[in-house]
Amino acid sequence: MALSLLLSGDSILQRRLNSRDDAELKPLFDKVRAADIAFTNLEVLANDYRGDPALESGGSHFGAPSWVLDELTAAGFDLFAAATNHALDYSISGLVHTIEALEARGLSFAGIGRTLEDARRPCYHTAPAGTVAMISVCSTFAKGNEAGAQRPDLPGRPGLNPLHFETVHEITEQQLAALREVAEVTGIEAERQQRIKAGGAFPLADPTLFPLGDLRFRSANRAQVRTTPNAKDVAAIRRWVEEARGLADLVLVSLHAHEQLGDKEVPAEFIGTFARAMIDAGADLVAGHGPHLLRGLELYQGKPIFYSLGNFLGQNELVAKIPADGYDRFRAEPDLKPGQVYQKRTEGDRKGFPADQRYWEAIVPTLRYDGGALRSIELMPISLGWKDARHRRGRPRLAGPEEGRAILARFAELSRPFGTELCEEGRSVKLA
Repeated sequence: MALSLLLSGDSILQRRLNSRDDAELKPLFDKVRAADIAFTNLEVLANDYRGDPALESGGSHFGAPSWVLDELTAAGFDLFAAATNHALDYSISGLVHTIEALEARGLSFAGIGRTLEDARRPCYHTAPAGTVAMISVCSTFAKGNEAGAQRPDLPGRPGLNPLHFETVHEITEQQLAALREVAEVTGIEAERQQRIKAGGAFPLADPTLFPLGDLRFRSANRAQVRTTPNAKDVAAIRRWVEEARGLADLVLVSLHAHEQLGDKEVPAEFIGTFARAMIDAGADLVAGHGPHLLRGLELYQGKPIFYSLGNFLGQNELVAKIPADGYDRFRAEPDLKPGQVYQKRTEGDRKGFPADQRYWEAIVPTLRYDGGALRSIELMPISLGWKDARHRRGRPRLAGPEEGRAILARFAELSRPFGTELCEEGRSVKLA
């Protein structure tokens, strides 16, 4: 089996792509279409703005016309990861509209479902060159966005495939003693003990931890934040990776994770732990996305972990409708039009995505396999037109020579802490 697999990051699409006709974009999308199988992260709800706008959105309410799915299919994409922090922007009803739009087109998608088991399941996409299984997971979401398990007497809850994680703040003994005193004198600890006594809460399983609200603290030699993936979720996802391993040529795990370790370009500790566990379970690669900019590449047991592929399509400023809660969140006057709301949010491009070039540059890797073994990884630098007009930026095209070299150099620097080397001017990865 010789198979080429192309990967892309977050796709936020609001308008027609014209990927076959636009001379600026066509060279990139011809490469997408040339791959045996192409993957993208579906960062919008293809719900035609139907559903019930949620109070807690993923940042913006990313509704979209359902025909964006047709545009992405025409652009060459086959696999659609759908577990993102925007999956419930329009509540359960908006999610179901999106599921129905995907199903009506017979598309290969994963990460969302009408029950937890449905959301956990892989999809299988078969091309003449072979079959790729994809499992889509999300660690960044509001409480209640997780799909719920079905019981014999009650249905499950539609939602996304969750990866919960635990966070512990390690601080010095002196700092911990000060927190304990604060909890005592303010009554916070007394209230916690009352809830436990009343049956509304439980003591922490780990006696070395001290809770203060939703935060957990532990004594240590130095202050740092430690994160670990939830063991129950890891086991449930691993179960499906093991199933897919026997039913496909390649197994891809998609992870949507915004969490960082200090700098936004550095993934939180639990992300690497989870990704390596998935490869141990039988996955061939992990494709990460979420922070909307590049993170590095790790080769674990010879298998790639892309910690973030960055943006691929970034038309988040072109959302046609914003619910009232979105206006409140951005402190926007109710008579402003959507485009004006986003300009207010970014203070006329002086902050947020429009003010940082990193959000408008990314890579598109093409992985080539032969007989199930990874033979090469080619890296394509792309530009989303940082300084273009608002209605034109966010559309990907092949980066020019100078910008391309800068993108690859930055990706090489981000990958170096993982022991990964790039070669051929950064346009490929040294496998071994």
